[in-house]
Amino acid sequence: MKFLKPFSTIALAALAFIFIQCSSDNVKLTTPVKIRLTDAPAQYDKVNIDIQAIQFHSSNDENTEDGWQEMELLNAGVYDLLQFNNGLDTLLVDQEMPSGSVSQMRLILGTNNSVVIDGVSYDLDTPSAQTSGLKFQIHDDFLAGIEYKLWIDFDAARSIVATGNGKYKLKPVIRTFNEATSGAISGTISPAEALPTIHAIIGLDTISTIAEENGSFLIKGLQEGTYKIDLMPVDGFAEKEIEDIAVSNGAVTDAGIIEISAN
Repeated sequence: MKFLKPFSTIALAALAFIFIQCSSDNVKLTTPVKIRLTDAPAQYDKVNIDIQAIQFHSSNDENTEDGWQEMELLNAGVYDLLQFNNGLDTLLVDQEMPSGSVSQMRLILGTNNSVVIDGVSYDLDTPSAQTSGLKFQIHDDFLAGIEYKLWIDFDAARSIVATGNGKYKLKPVIRTFNEATSGAISGTISPAEALPTIHAIIGLDTISTIAEENGSFLIKGLQEGTYKIDLMPVDGFAEKEIEDIAVSNGAVTDAGIIEISAN
């Protein structure tokens, strides 16, 4: 009996270890994911987009068709993109997702899409967005336990195409960025009445915004590097360029007060 008692204790400990190990192997790791919608300004009254679903594609997910998995939208329905520019955004998704590699996301739209111009509303033709969805590349990792923040950035000005006879089509120009791998440029235009379109240029890439009525602006989602800023104001003011604006990941570069001369 003196031999059997310690032997039984050791056996139970070994079984407990095996049970815990197997249980750990079956734990599914997750990542808290937040997805926000933002927009570059445009010269329209409203750009209404009917967002019905967001899906992501994971090469690690063998349980869903073709690797696509639908996320849980906080509020499906119509969003006016022009409410979310110059640093403003709205939260679309806030949920735990399976950890792993993500290659693509896609935005699936409903039928209630429209643009309002001079007070008149026009339907937007969006056939592909209602079937296969608007796809954009991610190629990133959802790391277990680490919050992942992603912005979907519409460029409304470049996404609306006039097809004639009072008809318009949505051909979305979309980019995505996350907080950890991007920076921003802010500043203030003086006088504010110049209301310039502001282009941040690096290499062949251009990201644009329009200054607010008080002259302030913010361009988010910029890759690290050195930018040139082109300012194209309304009639009566001179264009202006500013060179060597350095942008770092996770930081906002303040360009200060930018004076624009009258013609």
